[in-house]
Amino acid sequence: MSISNNASGNLSTNLENRLQIEHLLNAATLSASALTEKSDVIAGLTQTPKSIQARYFYDDYGSQLFEQICELPEYYLTRTETAILQECAIAISQLTGACELVELGSGSSTKTRILLDAYNQLDYPLHYQSIDVSAGILESSAKALLADYPYLQVHALVSTYELALKQLKPSPLPNRVICFIGSSLGNLNPQECQSFFAQITKALQPGEYFLLGIDLHKSKDVLEPAYNDSQGVTAAFNLNMLNHLNQRFDGNFDLTQFEHLAFYNETERQIEMHLRSVCSQTVRLNALDLTIDLASDETILTEISRKFDLNTIEQELQAQGLNPTHVWTDANQKFGVLLCRLLH
Repeated sequence: MSISNNASGNLSTNLENRLQIEHLLNAATLSASALTEKSDVIAGLTQTPKSIQARYFYDDYGSQLFEQICELPEYYLTRTETAILQECAIAISQLTGACELVELGSGSSTKTRILLDAYNQLDYPLHYQSIDVSAGILESSAKALLADYPYLQVHALVSTYELALKQLKPSPLPNRVICFIGSSLGNLNPQECQSFFAQITKALQPGEYFLLGIDLHKSKDVLEPAYNDSQGVTAAFNLNMLNHLNQRFDGNFDLTQFEHLAFYNETERQIEMHLRSVCSQTVRLNALDLTIDLASDETILTEISRKFDLNTIEQELQAQGLNPTHVWTDANQKFGVLLCRLLH
């Protein structure tokens, strides 16, 4: 079905008429989330081995550092996926036809623009729904997009992915694509990954699409430098997590007493990022009434980044009813982009 921008009516170019921001995180949800966060931090730091959830990377400074990481010469992931999308975006838009783009996490929206440009080139109406827990990031990203795409309609949901996926309204266009690009799937363990695919399946209608970006298994000689850059930006990003915990929970982590550690676990096929204690020490988080002891060389796991085999991930998607209709990779098989369609 062909629907042009002109057919979508006399759209006002006024930003307020083209931007809707909806807050799904109400007071009760936020309160429950805060309790869950506290219990998660306590559980992670009192278990053996210790761990901290990766979401604590992303305070304002952490988000800025991650944007810098994406530009590093060693960090191939962003530029490789971007190059793939530049090659296949027109094909994606032709395959899906006029559709609403729903993106789980937008960041700087560089890759979002590649898709919007492709749909715009085919004269399709532009409807974009972004989902993130940060209202500030959503609003700034949306306004930047609206300034450059005068016919774009944006519906921003301030929400967790899980909550937003449960409450997605029917697409205003003939089709829908839920986008989860940027290799974020690698941060989920196998059980979380299967649960996430099930949530995507429930959020889609038969015939709608799921666009997924994944980092592929490769030599540790390529993988490890991407997480141990020569400029030390990834190390700063990792250590900043402790600053975030200090501010959030009135803590006294001393960043000079920890060092960044990242390596490829070939058995599990995942990069592991840790913070290693350089001495025996005691740390206090007053807001959690929590005291923890760390031995010298003891580590705190801060992130996993799983690397995938294309055949295996395709089978896992098919098991959830998501049929990978098209797969694109770079020439060196570093990264994959999969377009999946819900069959039933």
